[in-house]
Amino acid sequence: MDRISGKVAIVTGGASGLGAAIASLFATEGASVIATDINEKAGQAVVKDIAANSGEAVFLRQDVASEADWQKLIDFTEERYGRLDILVNCAGVFSSLSIEDLTLENWRSVMSVNLDGVFLGVKYAAKVMKKNGGGSIINMSSVGGLVGTVNSAPYNASKGGVRLLTKAAAMEFSKAGYDYNIRVNSVHPGVIETPMTAPMIQDPQGGVEMLSWTPMGHFGEPLDVAYGVLYLASDESKFLTGSELVIDGGWSAH
Repeated sequence: MDRISGKVAIVTGGASGLGAAIASLFATEGASVIATDINEKAGQAVVKDIAANSGEAVFLRQDVASEADWQKLIDFTEERYGRLDILVNCAGVFSSLSIEDLTLENWRSVMSVNLDGVFLGVKYAAKVMKKNGGGSIINMSSVGGLVGTVNSAPYNASKGGVRLLTKAAAMEFSKAGYDYNIRVNSVHPGVIETPMTAPMIQDPQGGVEMLSWTPMGHFGEPLDVAYGVLYLASDESKFLTGSELVIDGGWSAH
């Protein structure tokens, strides 16, 4: 129960789905967690539940596409804890429009959260982590960052961008780059049962089609991903950087 004991972790998108599962698991494993989201009510509920189970967590409202919000978050973290060991860039949005129906505004709204938000997180976390000897950054990509799917071009493009941004940051922050001792890895979930995927899973036709993409024959659960993220956050993965952890029930295997 102490795989990341004593570490300080930020989890964006921590109000629901994967982010909430990761924040809760991190607290169970001994970390002090700062969960962020634009959904204040749900975020406060997650933190309250963590506290009820003797965990340490606080909630801050954050729009990950806002540089000012990132600056405030990092300032808060340093003032309260004096360090940052783990960042999980988990906040994300989805668009289900065809390329022909997409507007530039639709495209940019997805990019601002899924890619700009991750860039800002990597940038600002590195400034703190390098001062206290290193850390681990985990960027939530997707199986949709590895393969293309219909009616999700901005999502695919943003998650593919996260994949390569992760590798670039891993090189910069390693011994071969600026020697910050910061590991950077990406996680690529398949279809996981979360509020974001619920409308697609529950659609009579779409749900069956999505299930057919998964060789294991069932959708994933948030904890399936959270345990993978915990491994990347812990010292157990100390020789892992610039890598892709695929948790997709076999989707990308065919």
